[in-house]
Amino acid sequence: TGPDRKEQVDILMRNFLPCYRGQLAASILRQISRELGPQEPAGSQLLRSKKLPRVREHRGPLTQLRGHPPRWQPIFCVLRGDGRLEWFSHKEEYENGGHPLGSTALTGYTLLTSQREYLRLLDALCPDSLGDHTQEEPDSLLEVPVSFPLFLQHPFRQHLCFSAATREAQHAWRLALQGGIRLRGTVLQRSQAPAARAFLDAVRLYRQHQGHFGDDDVTLGSDAEVLTAVLMREQLPALRAQTLPGLRGSGRARAWAWTELLDAVHAAVLAGASAGLRAFQPEKDELLASLEKTIRPDVDQLLRQRARVAGRLRTDIRGPLESCLRREVDPQLPRVVQTLLRTVEASLQAVRTLLAQGMDRLSRRLRQSPSGTRLRREVYSFGEMPWDLALMQTCYREAERSHGRLGQLAAPFGFLGMQSLVFGAQDLAQQLIADAVATFLQLADQCLTMALNCDQAAQRLERVRGRVLKKFESDSGLAQRRFIRGWGLCIFLPFVLSQLEPSCKKELPEFEGDVLAMGSQALTSEGIYEDVIRGCLLQRIDRELKKTLGANDVSCTLDGCLEVPWEQEGAAPTLNLVSSFLAERQAFTDFLCLPEKSSANILAASPLSCSCFWSGFHRDSPVFLVQLAEGLSHPMETVSSHSVWSFQPTSRQ
Repeated sequence: TGPDRKEQVDILMRNFLPCYRGQLAASILRQISRELGPQEPAGSQLLRSKKLPRVREHRGPLTQLRGHPPRWQPIFCVLRGDGRLEWFSHKEEYENGGHPLGSTALTGYTLLTSQREYLRLLDALCPDSLGDHTQEEPDSLLEVPVSFPLFLQHPFRQHLCFSAATREAQHAWRLALQGGIRLRGTVLQRSQAPAARAFLDAVRLYRQHQGHFGDDDVTLGSDAEVLTAVLMREQLPALRAQTLPGLRGSGRARAWAWTELLDAVHAAVLAGASAGLRAFQPEKDELLASLEKTIRPDVDQLLRQRARVAGRLRTDIRGPLESCLRREVDPQLPRVVQTLLRTVEASLQAVRTLLAQGMDRLSRRLRQSPSGTRLRREVYSFGEMPWDLALMQTCYREAERSHGRLGQLAAPFGFLGMQSLVFGAQDLAQQLIADAVATFLQLADQCLTMALNCDQAAQRLERVRGRVLKKFESDSGLAQRRFIRGWGLCIFLPFVLSQLEPSCKKELPEFEGDVLAMGSQALTSEGIYEDVIRGCLLQRIDRELKKTLGANDVSCTLDGCLEVPWEQEGAAPTLNLVSSFLAERQAFTDFLCLPEKSSANILAASPLSCSCFWSGFHRDSPVFLVQLAEGLSHPMETVSSHSVWSFQPTSRQ
């Protein structure tokens, strides 16, 4: 009921917010210590693309299973730039600004294109009614074969069943929907903001306090969507026991009714979680400002005190920890590391191939057609390559190939977050190719002038190609190591914590006095305890990485100075608050790091309309001028009232 649901959300917020406050403090301390600490000797070589990942808008006619009783009905569907899917009665309704028949955020959905696979999934929702379809109308609930289906399944929401008219339309929608699901899901993981890291750590800590160890896909989505998924998972067994026996119908009709009921509960919980986080927002803003002022002056002293307590803790738990690592982790660690490496390595190799082909196409086009719209179109296509869903599919598929094998290796450790891991590899591939494209365009701008003829310009572009590929190799190697270390920790750390919970955690109260004496909420005995275990795990992962890669430059990150998955040094500007999600429609302008004043001709690509270009072509001059119209404003739109962090370029940029 409504009051019960509200009470459950209130209990969740009361128990979660203390974890969140503590992790905000710990995250600020981690950020300041990283700023002041030694920098990595080999940083990123590529420029960071200022073009933020976005969902490409897609629209077209589909048919949808809807109504009571459900029937296949024609609709006009629109995938928005913020990852929301809307459907209208017809195209004119959309074009005239009418209200949609329905809409949903794509967070947490799984896309299926096999009717048989979807029917098996639907049957599994109500196993007691398996095989009992005699009372259903023969043409209802997907009994009629669908040629080109698109089924969107969600663990806590009503399923959405669409069908395309042709295989080509189905393929285009599949790419668009999969891209929307991924980018909507990884908004927190891609954020570099301390609040985002703090929120994810707080969710993990809260669930550990509830007895749940092991990563899964519950952290996909915005802050409110994550908390909703946490509560829905907690309440699902009781909800099934209370309501499933009373549902009318049988077989698939009953399963369909169950998804409708879940959708109503999910909507109520999401509204409550959103309201709770909005109410906490002013306190969070004030807390972040206060933490920055109080922690920064005392950071050296805090880190020294933390190191002393960590040393004592390490001595106390060394025996049980080493025993657990040797017995449980060491036998499986080589295979896990090798499989993680294959996953990310294959994806980034596909990125390199795609990048090289794109640069080669530009050089060929420059020699063949030094002027005209074809060259401009080629440059534009090259600049849009990271966001071209069809092109990037090769890279994304490589990230999915090890899904089954890696899932089998990680499952005994309680890790069920394979979708998050695959999304992480795909996000990494997209970011690296975006960086490489931005670097190539910048270097090309610097070396091409109006004085060059076609052959000279092509030769210079080939030299730029070589430089970019070298930079890419360096950055991809660094990214691979970070990916393996981060996801290795996600797989093993919760498991080791659960194994040590009965014996080692009882030692923490004797350290509580020393920690409290530090007088900072950024340090807790539990946090230092986890950092000690994290440091020991990282040493083992790094050792295995050196064996696997044969590298001498794998750095050992000690005691919690860890890059989380998706996080990279020198990051592009990202959302400053955890529930912000930029929409493509207004926000995604490609800032190319161009000098403020330059006499060089600029070879660049921009998502702005062609009216923003001035192109000057000469018979022997292959380079066209690109200027962005001055005074254009592109405000950033978010799915919440949260503000975003505006990027301030350096003087060089």
